[in-house]
Amino acid sequence: MKNFFKKWWHGLFGLYLFIYLPCFSYLEKTVTAEYHLIHCPLDDIIPFCEYFIVPYLLWFGYVAWGLGYFYFKNKDEYFRLCTMLFTGMTIFLVISTIYPNGHYLRPTTFARDNVFVHMVKCLYATDTATNLFPSIHVYNSIAVNLAVWHSENFRDKKVIRIGSAVLMVSIILSTMFLKQHSVSDVCCALVMNAGTCICLLYTSDAADE
Repeated sequence: MKNFFKKWWHGLFGLYLFIYLPCFSYLEKTVTAEYHLIHCPLDDIIPFCEYFIVPYLLWFGYVAWGLGYFYFKNKDEYFRLCTMLFTGMTIFLVISTIYPNGHYLRPTTFARDNVFVHMVKCLYATDTATNLFPSIHVYNSIAVNLAVWHSENFRDKKVIRIGSAVLMVSIILSTMFLKQHSVSDVCCALVMNAGTCICLLYTSDAADE
């Protein structure tokens, strides 16, 4: 048991979800009426496209795969990925708490009736149009892709790296084409990714010195 814990103790990082998920659920239940409206002129130009539900839902598997892969294959890179993910998710919770936000971008009628539209309707029914700024879908997708591209494990695996990048871009686009997020949410996530990366690099360099 001692050897098992010594080898796999880094899995305790996953306990963060037991903090994040209840906090997010609380915000979803309490931020329902009074919130700051998120809107950008570009939101009105981007059309709704139900087919983007596929990459949007693949996000869950993509993030889970990233955490699972590095957990078993590279402990140091697992730590870095967890640090980046959990830092962004914590900042998101703080922003949503002090700056409740939401939007009115979702369509009320649909031009087509197909399985993808029904999947979007299910998504809308289970996920409120609040607590969106910045987009965690975007932030986490970029974090996982950065982990893949900077990993020694994938340095010679071009197909996986390109596939990861394509999926990341598809997920980012899906948030806007499904009217789940405003362009503002996406831009804020990009800025937050850049800021988190800079801070982590600075901290790493300072520790090495």
